[in-house]
Amino acid sequence: MTPRTGANRVVEAPSGPHVTVIGSGSWGTTFGKILADGGAQVTMWARREELAREIAEAKRNSQYLKGINLPRSMTATSDLEAAIDDAEQVYLSVPSQTLRENLTALRPLLQRSDIPVVSLMKGVEKGTGLRMSQVIEQELRCDPDRIAVASGPNLALEIAREQPTAAVIASNSEETADIVARTARNRYFRSFVNTDVIGTEFGGVLKNLIAVAIGIVDGVGYGENTKASIITRGLVEMTDFAVANGAQPGTLQGLAGLGDLIATCQSPLSRNNTAGRLLGQGYSFQDVVKQMQQTAEGLASVTPILQLARAAGVEMPIVEQVKMVLDGAMDPRDIAPHLTTDDDTPQGEGTGNGQADGGGALRRALQRALDQLRHGGRGAAGA
Repeated sequence: MTPRTGANRVVEAPSGPHVTVIGSGSWGTTFGKILADGGAQVTMWARREELAREIAEAKRNSQYLKGINLPRSMTATSDLEAAIDDAEQVYLSVPSQTLRENLTALRPLLQRSDIPVVSLMKGVEKGTGLRMSQVIEQELRCDPDRIAVASGPNLALEIAREQPTAAVIASNSEETADIVARTARNRYFRSFVNTDVIGTEFGGVLKNLIAVAIGIVDGVGYGENTKASIITRGLVEMTDFAVANGAQPGTLQGLAGLGDLIATCQSPLSRNNTAGRLLGQGYSFQDVVKQMQQTAEGLASVTPILQLARAAGVEMPIVEQVKMVLDGAMDPRDIAPHLTTDDDTPQGEGTGNGQADGGGALRRALQRALDQLRHGGRGAAGA
């Protein structure tokens, strides 16, 4: 390819694969930037023509990423067929509850293709309780080995500002995970891989629910002890639920579990944390939805996750109390899921999957996450 010459330097044209990102909200646009900064030739698809034009011409997304300059190699269109044309990888970043209808439009464009399809979403479908990779497999009628999911401590605006972070790419196929991870990496973003799709997806879903709980207690005015207790017990709930549904416990102690949990619970940039904080301040569920400019996936995932938990015989007192607050059945000031027990008998701290020393396990998990950020690494069970 011929390099483009700027005023003071030569800018090499991208030499990586042609990739398409479906959805141009804050996370979709940020991931498009990640891919472009790693050398990929990126086409964004936006539902609204004016947004597509702004990304393509002004290299901005002023509604979702105010103040961020996008790479010159990114383009955009509101024409779905044009967006998919020549794509070697497709990334999906739409609200989880609208995924199925978006896939219906995509199916005829991808039915004769074997390219990787990557989910950037963190939710489960209402009514079915299906994870996003399962919805993709159903609607596209494709080999699950083509599907990958991305998750981790990934607050969009921080990454758009090129603050260093990491994520995990999971797929049933190690080859697919490797292909996607090699594309989704650059000087400020590192992708690890695993083959535990279930654990990686549920980690991304469940941390949202714990973040809503943290937001509620923050809005009420409770302090760091309360929040630390809920985060710690939240990781136990996440692990118990995920393992009961087929995940590897180590995945929940990696970037898709513990890492994402820490980032989402402690940051005001988290939509789920913000939604919880509004609930804690006394706003109704309907008022919170009206105030939120973007989707807080945790609010939609509470009911289907509890249905799956009950079917698997898993207790989730934190998520149960979040639902009670959402339903208006509990005063936010009364939320104290970390104090909930069946009786006054002292309970063991560990998870229900054989990890008896919960505190030690948490410390080791945190150390592993930090080590991965410092030194890199990979594993089949966790990131």
